[in-house]
Amino acid sequence: MAGIYIHIPFCKSRCIYCGFYSTTRLDLRRRYVEAVCREWQMRHHELAEPVDTIYIGGGTPSLLEGDQLSRLFAELPAADEVTIEVNPDDVTEQFAATVSRLPVNRVSMGAQTFNDRRLRFLHRRHSATQVAEAVSRLRAAGIGNISIDLMYGFPGETLDAWQQDINEALALDAEHLSAYCLMVEEGTALYEQMRNEKLETRNDGAEEGEELERQMYETLIDRLTTAGYEHYEISNFARPGYRSRHNSSYWHDTAYAGLGAAAHSYSPAQHTRSWNTADLHAYIDSIEQGQLPCEREHIDGDTHYNDLVTTALRTSDGLCLDMLSDRHRRYCLGEARTFLASGLLRLDGQRLVLTRRGLFLSDMVMSGLMLV
Repeated sequence: MAGIYIHIPFCKSRCIYCGFYSTTRLDLRRRYVEAVCREWQMRHHELAEPVDTIYIGGGTPSLLEGDQLSRLFAELPAADEVTIEVNPDDVTEQFAATVSRLPVNRVSMGAQTFNDRRLRFLHRRHSATQVAEAVSRLRAAGIGNISIDLMYGFPGETLDAWQQDINEALALDAEHLSAYCLMVEEGTALYEQMRNEKLETRNDGAEEGEELERQMYETLIDRLTTAGYEHYEISNFARPGYRSRHNSSYWHDTAYAGLGAAAHSYSPAQHTRSWNTADLHAYIDSIEQGQLPCEREHIDGDTHYNDLVTTALRTSDGLCLDMLSDRHRRYCLGEARTFLASGLLRLDGQRLVLTRRGLFLSDMVMSGLMLV
């Protein structure tokens, strides 16, 4: 099976931490949607497998108007799981009704935190109360699969404050929860604030900050698994039967086509990866001229091995050694000895799996298994 990802780059304002390609040129939405539809017409033959999942991400897909969303789905194939990302403040009763008439059966909402002060710090447009209101409207419209995104590790955030955010999230009874530590990415406004020393540090030292983040992560795992969620990927938790099938395709070596500016595509059968230009005007102009604005690279065996290490190991299923060539299998098991001995990895039949201790140190473990 295969997936389709559609990047909707429009935002009313840019969040301080966001490193994804986005633009505030809302006047170009209609033209952009037409370009995405045209790109799919030009590329649909690339997916040899039937389409199983569609994910509309951003940016802010909930900024598209109803007729623009309808135009997209008129062009796209049917899929079993269809997700759209939304901002809570965009989920009016009218928007919820629009979504209910579309093939959408899963909504991913960026809550991030239930503290209004931290939301203002992130430059988020919504308030904490709007998250619960949005969930209620989506439920009333018949959406039975809702995912909530959370964030922790804010400057000055305490473990008790993080516990309160978890409490608020659990009260929403969402089918899926994702939680990410606040990262400082180069090129973001947050990075500039850190570089210019305008942002207070969370603690008095790096070791203390890392320990607090570890405690927050451990607390997250304990609270959500106790509440009945399955911890199926480093940052993702789901009620039984509600794993994100689309995101799982990224971690399980499945083909997907990325449509829109800055979108990425992957074909394991053809050993290729491609990505569209991260320029809205260049993307639209190129598509309107009948040309695909993308770059493509061939994935050799070593690169594919590294990709498997950094994706499959993120999941509770782990890295299946049977997927590796004999050479890569021997190399992987050789490099894994230290992590197996230290309790960061375990061997479950033919699968290497991160242990509870290894989850927080996953970047180090993955780097240690990769070919350099």
